[in-house]
Amino acid sequence: MHTRSDNICMSGRTESSSDGYIFIVNPNSRSGMGHRIWNMVRPVLNERGIRYRVFFTKYQRHAVRIVRELTSDGKCHTIVVLGGDGTVNEVVNGIADLSKITLGYIPTGSSNDFARSLRLPTDPLKALDNILRPSRYLSVNIGVLTYDRNKKKRRFAVSSGIGFDAGICHEAMVSRMKILLNRLHLGKLTYVGIALRQILSLTPGKITLVLDDTRRLSFDRAYFATAMNCKYEGGGFKFCPNADCCDGLLDIIVISGLSKFKLLTLLPTAYKGWHTRFRGVYTFTCKKAAITGITPLPVHADGEPVFKQAKAVMSLEAEKLRVIAVP
Repeated sequence: MHTRSDNICMSGRTESSSDGYIFIVNPNSRSGMGHRIWNMVRPVLNERGIRYRVFFTKYQRHAVRIVRELTSDGKCHTIVVLGGDGTVNEVVNGIADLSKITLGYIPTGSSNDFARSLRLPTDPLKALDNILRPSRYLSVNIGVLTYDRNKKKRRFAVSSGIGFDAGICHEAMVSRMKILLNRLHLGKLTYVGIALRQILSLTPGKITLVLDDTRRLSFDRAYFATAMNCKYEGGGFKFCPNADCCDGLLDIIVISGLSKFKLLTLLPTAYKGWHTRFRGVYTFTCKKAAITGITPLPVHADGEPVFKQAKAVMSLEAEKLRVIAVP
């Protein structure tokens, strides 16, 4: 297995699984911030005599492989993610059986929408203390994106969308501006800057939305359609203010029929969730959504690009994931 593991076994504490905590660390999250935060976390674990193993990701989708191998034993595990939403996505996609996993999260990414939606601590040491002394858990829905003619699947924890928001994610993945702004602790501005540029070059198109295989809707000038498991995406856009990741439903947002000027003026209001009051913003709830465009469009799952697709189907896993929450 191409992973580096520091296996430290210490006595004096009983965790929820026999091998203690499993830390999945993305050292490169937020342009190297992940490594520095791990160097803050590790001494606390050692001082408290915590039993743990740590695995560092080295390339894209590495966490999927690590977690798949670790959870293939069919046992219960407590996995702690130290990274951003992309790392959470990879870990979730690697879990063999969601019902056997407890997830803790120390957010170190540039957007951290999963932590924001669950109101998890952003301070690394506070987040760690909450994980080591849990008093409350949430049973969180996990979404499934089905795409391609071969019906490939990818899980998502935050959101999955097609169109404008996915285009932003695609560009952010290769943006030099994101690296610079992350170093200046201004990573969220990456998405704002890219969004402005994308709006100016984007041509809205026709999409068809089918909810729960029964309700069919058409939008002639749609900018994007997104299935939200959580309230936030894109570094704090509160696209679906009523979304609840524990309610067994997906919240769908479609923005269609607006001029580019109106879209530009509307987007800032989405940080507060006020955009839903405006004409051209449509929201729905469902268990399954099928979105089809007349041409292939960018698609994402938790901000991770899935290339261009003509159709994307979003649904929910039958099993939920237990997540360590704040008291």
